[in-house]
Amino acid sequence: TLGAVLTRLIERNTTIPTRKSKVFTTAADSQTAVDIHVLQGERPMAADNRTLARFQLTGIPPAPRGVPQVEVTFDIDANGIVNVSAKDKGTGREQAITIKDSGALSEKERDKMMKEAEEHAEEDKKKREEIDVKNEADTVIYATEKALKEYGDKVSPDEKKKIEDALGELKEAVKKNDTGEIKEKTKKVGEVSQKLGQAVYQEQAGQAPKEEPKEEGKEEKKKEEGEDVTDADYEVEK
Repeated sequence: TLGAVLTRLIERNTTIPTRKSKVFTTAADSQTAVDIHVLQGERPMAADNRTLARFQLTGIPPAPRGVPQVEVTFDIDANGIVNVSAKDKGTGREQAITIKDSGALSEKERDKMMKEAEEHAEEDKKKREEIDVKNEADTVIYATEKALKEYGDKVSPDEKKKIEDALGELKEAVKKNDTGEIKEKTKKVGEVSQKLGQAVYQEQAGQAPKEEPKEEGKEEKKKEEGEDVTDADYEVEK
C-alpha cells in the first residue's frame, strides 16, 4: 500500500481452506491501474518480505484519488494453492493469478523469519510510524487544497490565508522528513481549517435532496375505502 507498507490479509498459522478480502483505492488522481504485490513474511515493510507474485489491474476509469474501489481477494484451498484476484467494483473489471507453489517454509525458515521480525521490531515500528504520519499529512494536504479550490470563497480572505500558510508549513515539514514536525503541522492545518470544514458541510447539506413529508393516514384511508393494500416482506441475499 501507500509508502510500501505491507497490508496483512492472511495471518500466520491460519487454517486452510480460507478466503479473505479487502477493499483498496487509488493513491493519485486519474490513476487507471493498480499493482498487486503478493508477499509472505512478518515484517511491516514490503521490501523486507518475500515476493510470491506480482500482477496489475488495468482499465480503471480515471477518477479522483480515493474514489475507485478495488477489492483484493485471497482464496487458499485445502492443498495450499493460492488464488489472488483484484476487481474494480465500479466496472467489474478483474484480474487474477494462481500461485500453485507458494514455497511452504520449513520450520527453520519460519524460525528465522520470526527472529528477524523480533530483532527489527523497534526499527520497523519507527519506519511504519514515519510512513503513516507522512501518508496522513499527504491526505490532509490533498483534502484541504481540494476544499479550498471548491469552497475557498465561503471563508474570509484572512481565514483562507491562514490555511494556505499552514499548508505551506506542512509541505516544508514533509520535505524535511521530520516526523514530529509533520505531526505538529498536520494538526495545525486541521485547526485553522475548521471554518472551511463548516462551510463545506453547510454547502453540501444545502445541496442534499429534501425528503418529502409523508402523508399520514393515507394507508389507513385506502384500507377503509376498500383499496387492496398488501404489506410485503423482502429478503436481501448477502
